[in-house]
Amino acid sequence: MAAAQAQRYIAVMPFSPFDPDRAAARPRRFRLIPVRMLLPNLITLLALCAGLTAIRLAVEDRLEWAVAAIVFAALLDGIDGRIARLLKGTSRFGAELDSLADFVNFGVAPALMVYFWSLHELKSAGWIAAMVFAICTGLRLARFNVMVDDPNKPVWAGNFFVGIPAPAGAITVLLPIYVYFLGMPRFAFMAPVTLVYTLAIAFLMVSRLPVFSGKRVGKRVAPEMVLPVFVAVVLFFALLVAYPWVVLTIGTVAYLASLPIGWIAYREYRRRDAAAALQAPARSGPHAPVESESPSLSPGHPEQPPHPERPARLN
Repeated sequence: MAAAQAQRYIAVMPFSPFDPDRAAARPRRFRLIPVRMLLPNLITLLALCAGLTAIRLAVEDRLEWAVAAIVFAALLDGIDGRIARLLKGTSRFGAELDSLADFVNFGVAPALMVYFWSLHELKSAGWIAAMVFAICTGLRLARFNVMVDDPNKPVWAGNFFVGIPAPAGAITVLLPIYVYFLGMPRFAFMAPVTLVYTLAIAFLMVSRLPVFSGKRVGKRVAPEMVLPVFVAVVLFFALLVAYPWVVLTIGTVAYLASLPIGWIAYREYRRRDAAAALQAPARSGPHAPVESESPSLSPGHPEQPPHPERPARLN
């Protein structure tokens, strides 16, 4: 009796626990990943290695090589996304990995470098400034990840960042170190000035200041400009290797001086959009009341004056 009830219970089950077809089912295979999708991630990992090495060099008081590692990481960060789009190897995994690497390379590493160089003289205040810079870098990256897929922003908004980007913030915050290696002596006020400067750069990263992105620069080059571009790139890297502190100092000062220009250009774009939005109703306005001024009346219905409280379509 019990055996019959057990057989009846198993028969009404949706899947038999002793189904041989399910036991012999082949395991699921994952799809093979193309090599072109691995190359951008390898570049990102190489940049992460450079950032971690910069931290070690800063601890060992070899700031010259630490700065070189940060610059190298910034160069790699500038090309990994372009290579991913060029090879059609973009992925969500690569985007998340890039954000994590940027936080270490351009948030943690520069903050520790500035702290070990000068901010440690201010004890807790210097450490707080270093932490604020690293935290602002993380917030800047998180905001960028949220805003990158905003469908409501206009097309021209791709020409601008919201706040200083993380790589530029890392290169910019190291300006006091560049000036020091140019031969400027360490004055007593150097540490407080570095603290204020570090907090100012951190604030610019999380601010709403429009900054030129440069994402749409360099996609197309005129045929007559190919050779001049080659010469300019080679000349830049030659100067960077031969006179690193001069080039980095001039570049940082020029970048900070260009921030108001980006803000002015952004306001000009917004002014044009506002003017276009005001002109659009003016163009379509005269056509709308023409249809309601001469309504068609059916025979036998006398024309009546429009009632002020009724909608225009009913009048």
